[in-house]
Amino acid sequence: MNKGVFWGVSVGPGDPELLTLAAQKAILRCPVLAVPRTKGEHMLALSIAQGAADLSDKEILPLDFLMTTDPKALTENHRHLAGLVAQKLDQGLDVAMLNLGDASIYATFSYLMELLAGDYAVKVIPGVPSFCAAAAAARFPLTTMNQPLHILPAGKEGMEEQLTQPGRFVLMKSGRQLPRVQEALRQAGLYEKSVLVADCGLPSQAIYENLDDIRENPGYFTTILVKE
Repeated sequence: MNKGVFWGVSVGPGDPELLTLAAQKAILRCPVLAVPRTKGEHMLALSIAQGAADLSDKEILPLDFLMTTDPKALTENHRHLAGLVAQKLDQGLDVAMLNLGDASIYATFSYLMELLAGDYAVKVIPGVPSFCAAAAAARFPLTTMNQPLHILPAGKEGMEEQLTQPGRFVLMKSGRQLPRVQEALRQAGLYEKSVLVADCGLPSQAIYENLDDIRENPGYFTTILVKE
């Protein structure tokens, strides 16, 4: 029996209309959809895909990724999840793993791809990254011809030093680290040059052109765009 193909399918930032035709075709051709699931058993990537295609005949394979910094626990978790996907691939079934935004940018797909690529064929469908959608929603030019763009995971070690570099910045997943990020922006003289976009493409989308207007934690899907 031929082995199935492991597809990394990008579903965009939230609006089903931003899911590409290539992603829609890949989803429709795969009998199994592997979908990251949060603790509340919510599968946002699946909800987005359901807005663009009929998935009633698909087998849904939930993937419970650990939210921890323990490297040993993460390695064991990723191997376990890769094993679940491999079981389907060994049955000759194509598996599409749905990824928010683009599958090459801070995507859980990359962890499983590294474990499975040696034994199975892998194909990746690109998509609209969340920070590009956020920039469009906020009418915020991400780059100019003579300046670099820095994409940083917010709150990570070294963020304060990185903010001193020339260019513009994207601070990904800033919600949980918001107080620290705000202070780092103040210290770098960038606070007044920042725009926060929360839940881009979702019904709960919010844009803050003044960070002082934020009265509560905007949530996990938060991006801050920073001018030089």
